Amino acid sequence: MSEWIHAFEEWLLEFGSWGLFFVSFLESSFFPIPPDVLMIPMGIANPDKALWYAFITTTGSVLGALLGWYIGKKVGRPILRYFIKEEKIALVEGYFEKYGAMAILIAGFTPIPYKVFTIFSGISNVKIPTLIIWSIIGRGLRFFLEAAIIVALGDKAMPFIEENFAMLTIILGVVVIFGYLIYAYLKRSKKA
Repeated sequence: MSEWIHAFEEWLLEFGSWGLFFVSFLESSFFPIPPDVLMIPMGIANPDKALWYAFITTTGSVLGALLGWYIGKKVGRPILRYFIKEEKIALVEGYFEKYGAMAILIAGFTPIPYKVFTIFSGISNVKIPTLIIWSIIGRGLRFFLEAAIIVALGDKAMPFIEENFAMLTIILGVVVIFGYLIYAYLKRSKKA
């Protein structure tokens, strides 16, 4: 299976920016290959285009999130009912309704499978502008951070990203969550 995936990645690389856009779009809704596996080698090969590749990846990913939302809206709930009880779906919907924007942001930035959240945003009736805004922020942070690392480290970027990027995004995700919780607490304190 991994040989097939590697061959597919190589094939996509032949299409350059279009292949990167294509995989970024599909990965946000159902595709298993993350766009990072194309964007990072492309950026290292052409560091002067790393920020452009981050823009293409972010744009494709955000547009793909809309497809994920649509999938969730049209067929997500019936499919989930085969795997999860309706009460659990309703519980997750409540959390998603309350923290949806934060969930989209965190999933867009961290190694959490983003497609799960875009599909669930459709199931949970998240407003499309909310999905777009928080997807731009989360995905943009992720891909432009990778591009900045490529620009700063050049050929040394790949080992640095492989060894540190997942932990870095998780730490930053936790910081964002704590920041949000402090903000919510202070907001409630002012109302009381």
